[in-house]
Amino acid sequence: MGIDVHQHMWTPGFSGALRGRAKPPFLSDWTLFLDGEAPYEVNPLDHDLGHRLAFNHDHGIDLALVSLSSPLGVEHLPPGEAWPLLDAYHEGALALPPSFRAWASTCVTEIDLGRTAEALDGGFAGLQLPATALLDAGGLARVAPLLDLLQQRDLPLFVHPGPAAAAEGPAWWPALVPYVQQMHAAWYAFQAFGRPRHPRLRVCFALLAGLAPLHVERLIARGGSARGVVDPDSFLETSSYGHQAIDAITRVVGVEVVVLGSDAPYAAPARTLLGEAIEQQISLTNPSRLLDLEGAVHR
Repeated sequence: MGIDVHQHMWTPGFSGALRGRAKPPFLSDWTLFLDGEAPYEVNPLDHDLGHRLAFNHDHGIDLALVSLSSPLGVEHLPPGEAWPLLDAYHEGALALPPSFRAWASTCVTEIDLGRTAEALDGGFAGLQLPATALLDAGGLARVAPLLDLLQQRDLPLFVHPGPAAAAEGPAWWPALVPYVQQMHAAWYAFQAFGRPRHPRLRVCFALLAGLAPLHVERLIARGGSARGVVDPDSFLETSSYGHQAIDAITRVVGVEVVVLGSDAPYAAPARTLLGEAIEQQISLTNPSRLLDLEGAVHR
């Protein structure tokens, strides 16, 4: 059984909620408008359920976790704007077929523990937060009540890149610069300021945390400790990376914390040259431990 911990799926209800807005983020037909970025033409097939089911079948994915697209900036909207979109996302995600589960999301401009707890208790795998809310000690202190909530419920956190205003330049710039920088900062901020307060929290960082663990030699050279780099409850998912990066990461943190994430529809599941046993560990054993699925993975 293959588990993909990172996919995006805009259900009709969520797409409709975006179309009901008159300012970013919003959809006009299938054209997406975001603050600071050029209009983006969305391919409707990317969010077609039948097309995604076929994609997952072809790639050996038996269980896919969908998440809100944090670069949209929904979590950073004022509560009165954020929650209608979040509610539409939650409702649509929970209505997907059993081969899907989902990460809940929440508003980070004004923390609402009650509403977040209600969403989590609806059957979500855990909570996703944008890396832009976790970049430093102040950010971790602000969302600490949310992480306490997760730790109390023994649910994991998924850290995903947040909004990144596009600079002048090639279309790949946001994915290669701001997203990577955000994940790098979030990884080290959590190790320095988050882990001491949340010692039992399982947390998964998208796109191999921007390769942050590879900087362990520089960390040590500048007076830091490598102790937090090898953290059995800090997982790294593989989206947009392949064998070379995955091989390098496993040499630093071990293979036990690397989990399969595709970032579909924007990329396909990564393949490595590390052997069938490690492939299975990355796609089944490790995601099962992250999600605490126990025997449920064989349902």
